[in-house]
Amino acid sequence: MTYAEVLLPLPLYGSFTYSVPEALKSSVKHGYRVMVPFGRKKYYTGIVMSVSDVPPEGYDVKEIAMVLDEAPVIRRPQLQFWEWLSEYYLCSPGDVYKAAVPAGLKVESETCIESAPDYEEDASDRLSERESILLQVLDHEGKRLSIADLERLTGFSNVNAVVSRMLEKGAVIISEKLVERYVSRKETYVRVNCDNADSQALHMLFDLVKGAKKQEMALLALLELSGAMRKSAESREVTVKELVERTGVTVPIIAAMEKKGVVARYRKEVNRFKFAGHADGKLPELTPVQSDALSKIHTSWLDVDITLLHGVTSSGKTELYMHLIDYVMRQGRQALYLVPEIALTTQLTSRLQRVFGDKVVIYHSKFSDNERVDIWRKMLDDGGPFVVIGARSSVFLPFSSLGLVIVDEEHETSYKQQDPAPRYNARDAALVLARMHGAKALLGSATPSVETYYKAQTGRYGLVELMERYAGALLPDVELVDMNKARLKNELKGAFSSRLRGVVDEALSQGRQSILFLNRRGFAPMALCRMCEWVPKCHNCDVSLTYHKRLDRMVCHYCGAIYPLPTVCPACKSPAIEVVGYGTERVEDEIEALFPDASISRMDLDTTRNKNGYDDLIKNFSEGKSQILVGTQMVSKGLDFAGVSAVGVVNADAMVSMPDFRSSERAFNMLEQVAGRAGRRDKKGLVVVQTRQPSHPIFAFLTAHDYKGFYEYEIGERRKFCYPPFTRLIYIYIKHRDARMVDDIAMAYGNMLRQLFGNRVLGPEEPSVGRVQTLYIRKLMLKIEVNASMKKVKEILRKAYEDLVGSGVSGIKSATVYYDVDPY
Repeated sequence: MTYAEVLLPLPLYGSFTYSVPEALKSSVKHGYRVMVPFGRKKYYTGIVMSVSDVPPEGYDVKEIAMVLDEAPVIRRPQLQFWEWLSEYYLCSPGDVYKAAVPAGLKVESETCIESAPDYEEDASDRLSERESILLQVLDHEGKRLSIADLERLTGFSNVNAVVSRMLEKGAVIISEKLVERYVSRKETYVRVNCDNADSQALHMLFDLVKGAKKQEMALLALLELSGAMRKSAESREVTVKELVERTGVTVPIIAAMEKKGVVARYRKEVNRFKFAGHADGKLPELTPVQSDALSKIHTSWLDVDITLLHGVTSSGKTELYMHLIDYVMRQGRQALYLVPEIALTTQLTSRLQRVFGDKVVIYHSKFSDNERVDIWRKMLDDGGPFVVIGARSSVFLPFSSLGLVIVDEEHETSYKQQDPAPRYNARDAALVLARMHGAKALLGSATPSVETYYKAQTGRYGLVELMERYAGALLPDVELVDMNKARLKNELKGAFSSRLRGVVDEALSQGRQSILFLNRRGFAPMALCRMCEWVPKCHNCDVSLTYHKRLDRMVCHYCGAIYPLPTVCPACKSPAIEVVGYGTERVEDEIEALFPDASISRMDLDTTRNKNGYDDLIKNFSEGKSQILVGTQMVSKGLDFAGVSAVGVVNADAMVSMPDFRSSERAFNMLEQVAGRAGRRDKKGLVVVQTRQPSHPIFAFLTAHDYKGFYEYEIGERRKFCYPPFTRLIYIYIKHRDARMVDDIAMAYGNMLRQLFGNRVLGPEEPSVGRVQTLYIRKLMLKIEVNASMKKVKEILRKAYEDLVGSGVSGIKSATVYYDVDPY
């Protein structure tokens, strides 16, 4: 008997052993997908990790139900990469599998509802009106329906509750059906029914359409499009759509030609991503400074595999990346180009496609499941050279010969996955991926993270500097506006000082553009009663609600719950509710009032939810169709706008005052990056930063564009308090619906860990947001040495948790415990 170790997309540790039926013995191989039963009724798509003849001991095994592939969909290096992610980030391999593979490649059981065949309504327990309607829908459809289908067909919300009551009454039953999410894209093609070289057969085809002018025209066009009329040309496939657009004939005419035997139609699965533009293959010319930096990068790679490119904003780092990508692709290898935001792929894609054409692959979470599966399959089938541009999920793609990893804006917090597991940092994961493939890695940033710059300073990474802006452009001047003084002088209009208004007005008068940065979306961060200072909060989370004017609703930015804005205060019954503070919506409204003739755009999560939202905003602003761009941190991340001469930071204090050891680093990086959007061409830019804390240390470094000075200040603070890079941090979160129980569990776990790790354990404490989605949260902090084995730490933490469960602490089995390694 043959047995297979199968990994399932479930948060369970380890793989599961299944027996291989004799009929499937030759089909079950490493990296193949198999359909396997799990539990009483569920079926999941598993990945075969290994095959052996050794039976498991101590339990009976189930059989593999089905093999889904004729070739592996996971490469061996990927599985090794998943194992590393699981061990380092203290999560299960199933968590990694679930995050890594597109949902379209995971066939799963779906719970379906059907009417019970022998149900008779009991007079003492009659169905309600909603239950009767639901049962009628099930009977009318005559098939099993999912919860989503029932909600769509009935128009009811919360169908789950109705179904639960009907289950108790025996009116419906639950069953499982297998659902394949991926739907391939197919095109209909048409071809001439003879060989190109067979002139006699071709004459016979023309005889068949003689007298039918439209058919004759279609046949001539088909021969021309396919290249059959040009002896030297290579024949190509022609779609029906292409033939119809070229000739104006209808599909029935083509069908009539097919009936006569003149043409044949056939359907074929196609990839959704096909570059239709023109690539000139011409790399950008480098300045002498850039050429020197490129040479130093290659030299650095002779000694170390990872190099940091510290280049000021607009120094031309992207041009260097393109030369490096070309170098790797000419060796027949592949490149991964990571960017922190989907928005950046818009400008980068067009620049890279002009050089590399259809060898450019784009991958990010805004794509549908079908699109992501197509990219996945394309990479499995094509082992040749190409470059992938994508956000953090791109590290999971099935590379076959990775030669280069570029992490642009490596300092960005967006590379860190927060929820769900695995809570990985794509920058660090990409470096491990590069090492597993024997590839070189380049980290690029104008403001490197403290940890990365420390490694470069201590020799673990190479360091190359590019401290001149491209084409001699100058770094912008940075001015601070003391908002306390501005208020006393009556210089404020809403959120804007007279200085910031003047700078934007001057830019508009010169035909230039401005960016206004505020890292808070919505209209106002909170509502408030003027009389008693009551603040509306989310019922599910311990946070105040953000008012969104376009919705005329208050929204919780943690759980997404929506509430109406009250007109009367429920605490003091006064009609004194007002919204206070500023979000990007409110800034946009006030700018429109101040500059009514200007065209204004807003870039935040609310305006970029669909796949093309980023593209449209960036294209319009790049082409000068809008003069002022209001945005959150999205506008700070590597975007290149030639016409921007002024940048305004509406409120710098919100970033500086965060209760986190990284707050100064985050604030400096974000402010320096957003400042870098100004004056990227011939005209020197100006940045106006509004703050109530002008004496804060980071502002002196910001006005001087002094990253190295800031680094020396910050590394001293980290060394003093033993924070990264001098230690490694692990946050341990405990969540429970009962506040008392979560306190007891956190205290017991903390005490147990202190016995193992001593004073390396801090807490428990309540985080700044102590309840999210009805779950109370407590946090423990574990500081461990940087050279400690994460595998060993994981074993100790798991053993401690198992001991905690065994100790019988009240509520522990219903609590959620998870780990965040290297929190950002």
